[in-house]
Parts: sequence; structure tokens; C-alpha cells
Amino acid sequence: MSEPASISTGIAGRYAQAVFDLAKEENALDALESDITALEAALADSSDLRDMIHSPLYGREEQTAAIGAVAEKMNLSITMANTLRLMGSKRRLFVLPQLLANLRARISDDRGEVLAEVTSAKALSDDQLNSLKKTLGAKVGSDINIKTSVDESLIGGLVIKMGSRMIDTSIKSKLAQLQNTMKEAR
Repeated sequence: MSEPASISTGIAGRYAQAVFDLAKEENALDALESDITALEAALADSSDLRDMIHSPLYGREEQTAAIGAVAEKMNLSITMANTLRLMGSKRRLFVLPQLLANLRARISDDRGEVLAEVTSAKALSDDQLNSLKKTLGAKVGSDINIKTSVDESLIGGLVIKMGSRMIDTSIKSKLAQLQNTMKEAR
């Protein structure tokens, strides 16, 4: 891991531990999970938000005010809103994506669930998600919490990441394997 990535992971981990502990004390893990989902969607949908958290052009006050307005508009919990404002005032908003991933993993771990990150070529239906959840749960022997994303470049199939395990059944990877095999055959 590179040093900047290691530093970001450390910063995100410290904030995540504090937010998680506060939410657990207040019996507000469900509200925290809802905040995480809303913020992940906002980051995925808004290039302005992504630019604001990463750009050095915005000062502390601007970032703090902007993230405070976002938190208020999204009706985030007080704990999450205050954490985001604190991160803005300390110029730490750039670790927000790592913070959210870390918090999601902590919540899953606390519930005894295994977090599975599933990437598909198109959005999965509820029936497909339930079937996948059952299949993966039977394979690992515990409840599964699925986080989905869409990557149309996969063409078809799935890429599933659970901890250190990865299952790649995508057509994109199969085509890459076929291409490598054909290169070796020459």
C-alpha cells in the first residue's frame, strides 16, 4: 500500500471508529447505515460533491459550510452531520469514501454479517439479490450484507468480493483469459 493511501486509510479508520462507537452507544446503527447509503449514493451521483471533497481550491470554511448544507439537506443524523463538519474543518473530507466503506464493514461485522461487494453489468433485481444472498450465505455460513454496483464494461456476469476472496464470473474477464490463451498459442 502506498504511503498516501495508508495515511488516508488510517485517518478514515480513526473517524470510523469514533462514529461507530457513538452510534452504537446511542443504539443508532440503523440510522448510521441509512446515512452511509445516502452518502454513497450522493457521491456516486454528484460530481460537484466529489470535486468539493477532493479539491484544494475550497478552504476549510467553504468545505465545512458546504458539507454542513449537504448533511442538512439529506437529513443525516446529528452524529454524521457533526462528523462531516469536523472533517471539513480539519480538511479531511477527502477520506469520506474510505470512511463510508470502513463504517459499513464495522456495522456488518457487529451484526455478524459478511460484507459482499457485488459488481454486475446491469442492476440486479430483488429476486436475484435474494438468491445471491442465500447462495453466498450457505457458502460462508453466515448472513450476507450485499453492496451492489454496476459496471457495464463487464458485459455480463458478476464480480463478488468478500474479504480477501474474489469471484469473477464476468464475460470481460473470460474474454481477457481467452485473449491471453490465444497469445500463448502463437
